[in-house]
Amino acid sequence: MRGLRPLVCEARGDLLDKACGEGIMPGGVVALEEMGVRFRSEEAHRFAGIRYVDGDLAAEGRFPQGAGLGVRRTVLVRRLLERARELGADVRFGCPVESWEAIVDGVAVHTGDGQEVTAHRLVGADGLHSRIRDAAGLATDDDDGVPRRFGIRRHFARAPWSDLVEVHLGGGVEAYVTPVAPDVVGVALLFETGRGTGFDDLLDRFPAVRRRLGDAPALDEPRGAGPLRQRVHGQVAGRVVLVGDAAGYCDALTGQGLELGFISAGTLADVLCSGAPLEQYEIAYRRITRDYYRMTDLLVRVTRHRVLGRGLVRLLATVPGAFDRALAVF
Repeated sequence: MRGLRPLVCEARGDLLDKACGEGIMPGGVVALEEMGVRFRSEEAHRFAGIRYVDGDLAAEGRFPQGAGLGVRRTVLVRRLLERARELGADVRFGCPVESWEAIVDGVAVHTGDGQEVTAHRLVGADGLHSRIRDAAGLATDDDDGVPRRFGIRRHFARAPWSDLVEVHLGGGVEAYVTPVAPDVVGVALLFETGRGTGFDDLLDRFPAVRRRLGDAPALDEPRGAGPLRQRVHGQVAGRVVLVGDAAGYCDALTGQGLELGFISAGTLADVLCSGAPLEQYEIAYRRITRDYYRMTDLLVRVTRHRVLGRGLVRLLATVPGAFDRALAVF
């Protein structure tokens, strides 16, 4: 759409599925609309806000700037792929990037099928455990004292019972219920090391969610991811630049991963088209993600303690408009 000619090298041989809460915040919905990505009515489900639940306490917040969208990750990837190819992108599956080297006016990329491709830039958009990030020397192993967190996701054949994404707090474990289609909900469980690993064992901590699901059949096996927190030195190293989860990640608690991926990719395209140094993208990325890192880190530290998490829900429930204003930040 900006006039660039992208080649996408995807190591996997087919459409990507991954453990994901599958809720796209309003800013991400706008970004998808601007990209021309569309979904059929049976493929997705809009949600109006977020509900935090801690036992008998609940607080609801509504988005002031439009609705969010729940959509299964495989459906999202399929529609993104169709739109990218419609616009002329060259997307190659089973084509891993093995290595690269700087040349006079760009990079020479060596792929797993024996080809050498020359390009102006190499964009690492390869997710939470980015090989491009590691090879470029942008990853860091610094320990900031926060326990490692993981996620597991599963889908159930059950009509959504709310127009909100529900976040059930459990002191170091949370259950996220997202409507992803008119007849499907996704349940994602986030948890700290040592709190448990099995999907059913973790879900048993949330009897209210169990009751809502009833005897609804599971549509797939649990799929996991983690550790979630990924710290980086920066987003640019020479002619290599990172976007999305590869560029750094705090936690899935606020559900902003996809939105930030779309927005950072669009920002990178603007910088490339302007001819500005890649460092301008890095500056813009930090501005775009500043509130995400601050708010998400704070919420992770609060919700891991049962008393503090319950106090947060009580505060949001009793102060008029507090939750709506908090959601406006996102």
